[in-house]
Amino acid sequence: MPSGRALAGEPRPNPGPVALDLVSADFLAPRLRKLVLGSVVVGVVLAVVLALFLPVWVAVLVGVVIGGPAAVSGGLGLRRGVWLDGPQLCSRGLRTRRLKMPEVVTAELTIRTARIDQISLRLYDGRTRIVLPLALYTNGGGRELPILALRTLADSLWTTELVPAAAIASVLVDQLRAEARDAGLDERPLYRAIELVRSKGRTPQATLTDREVARLLD
Repeated sequence: MPSGRALAGEPRPNPGPVALDLVSADFLAPRLRKLVLGSVVVGVVLAVVLALFLPVWVAVLVGVVIGGPAAVSGGLGLRRGVWLDGPQLCSRGLRTRRLKMPEVVTAELTIRTARIDQISLRLYDGRTRIVLPLALYTNGGGRELPILALRTLADSLWTTELVPAAAIASVLVDQLRAEARDAGLDERPLYRAIELVRSKGRTPQATLTDREVARLLD
């Protein structure tokens, strides 16, 4: 069987930007557009009705206050995205942040346990910090980064000189292998990480130690 580095670290042609969104932007876009449109319509209609009884500026202000937050939230949702573009990990919200993967100085797996459990990768290159969700689990199911995203991310982590980043890359390789063969949750390292934290009572938030990351490879 090939090693983790052989599977995830061998040079391959740059496929261009690779999306790392846990929930596809294409899946969310129609719903977010409806949210933005609906919020704007509600705000405008409310402002028009109130303008019959109140000064126009007051009516407009109330319409903005009622419809504005949801419209802005939906608009930001349409902009949000995380992707790898060559050596750069990019995260877009209000603005686009870029982290240089070969210069990463901190790489950690963080876990949040609640009704929906989440495991994320936290990276820092000395200038930019990005938290990348890797998987969500609930009631025996969940959503995980797809195989292409995991493989590309593992490749990128191998470009660092950081030992914890290499260990996490190996975890991602094992995860993509488990996904490829449609293994049960108990065989998936990301799910086992959440179970490990729960078994130790380290809730609702925890950061895995290097030793705990190594245990996921057992």
